[in-house]
Amino acid sequence: MLEKKLITKHIGVIDPKSIFEYLRLDGYKQAERMFDMSRMDIHDAFETSKLRGRGGAGFPVSIKLMAMAKESTQPKYIICNADEGEPGNFKDRYLMENNPHIIIEGMIIAAYATGASKGYIYIRGEYDKSIDVMKEALQQARQKRFLGENIFNKRFDFDIEIRRGAGSYVCGEEFALLESIEGKAGRTRVKPPFPTSKGLFGKPTLINNVETFATLPTILEIGGEAFAKIGTPSSTGTKLISLSGNVKNKGVFEVPFGVPMRTIINELGGGPLEGRKIKMIQLGGACGPVIPEYMLDMVIDFDRFEEFESKTGAGAIIVMDDRQDIFDVLKRVSDFFQHESCGKCTPCREGNLHMLKTLHKFFEKTATEKDLSLLETQARVIHQTSLCGLGQTAPTAVISSLHYFRFSFLKRIEDRLEEANYAEN
Repeated sequence: MLEKKLITKHIGVIDPKSIFEYLRLDGYKQAERMFDMSRMDIHDAFETSKLRGRGGAGFPVSIKLMAMAKESTQPKYIICNADEGEPGNFKDRYLMENNPHIIIEGMIIAAYATGASKGYIYIRGEYDKSIDVMKEALQQARQKRFLGENIFNKRFDFDIEIRRGAGSYVCGEEFALLESIEGKAGRTRVKPPFPTSKGLFGKPTLINNVETFATLPTILEIGGEAFAKIGTPSSTGTKLISLSGNVKNKGVFEVPFGVPMRTIINELGGGPLEGRKIKMIQLGGACGPVIPEYMLDMVIDFDRFEEFESKTGAGAIIVMDDRQDIFDVLKRVSDFFQHESCGKCTPCREGNLHMLKTLHKFFEKTATEKDLSLLETQARVIHQTSLCGLGQTAPTAVISSLHYFRFSFLKRIEDRLEEANYAEN
């Protein structure tokens, strides 16, 4: 089968609200077993696995863990970023609502490996069900003494608290998330220092995505070498894909890295709707590139995506068929980012506004060649000079569209000229 279920293998098999069913399938076994391992052995397993963060940037997890472990300042914090505000992504919600204990177990493992004593799960404010499920799972874990003081009857304390997201897209950015937990406005910070040395309340902090933490128990279970054999040399293991848009079967699918996007869309998504043809897809969510149908044979891989200045993102694939207009897509995306800018840095605050004004000329067929050049400049400046990663990726859809759908922009300019000539005659 195309799917390879590692972190989703329990979904559909257990009741997510029952810790006993998770335990029946060896849940929390890896968290218990790690106390018989040295911290260095745990770090070696993660380094050998070549695991990269599943939240979007793809940063090597072992480097974060080791950097945090080397810090002597106490207390140390573990934060699970579940502020899934990116349009088109819903795999974190899927995990939280269907297998909450694997996330908690992963956080416990990360806490022991780094010497952290306190954890937070920062969940998107609109995810009411996810919050309820995770709260119940945390309470069950405390009753079993998997959280709290002397967990697993060992001399190690670690507990987790839920924090509801502040309703802002930018709070998904790690520094804005820290500010939000501290009770401040959700705006990014200037870096360095980085969170592993000076994060929450000025203390060492490890921040990872829901899917990343859920992967840690699997690595300890099968071993770092076995995990590294799955996927590709640069992108090991599996990836959760949020598949949506104009396909027959929408949902979350777990596939090994290295699978072509066309295969995912056709075999798991059932292909396009009857009588329609795929025109384009957007990768990673609203902050991802829009690419044409002929590129669908590209595989899911961190390095492959870097070749056209993009990331795999959080794993969203939004399929758009031949009824969709590239300018309708860009309008929705640009409206979103202009509204969601936190306003801290000028390139993002002012740049998105001016880029949207330029795009409107193309929407209304009043654009000139000068506007095309201006749009390219605006998008590049925002991308290269915004303070945080979210601001830097805000113009990605525009930049990719200017490259792959340039003919559409030129056609709008030609339409303006033809209409002007017609009016004169």
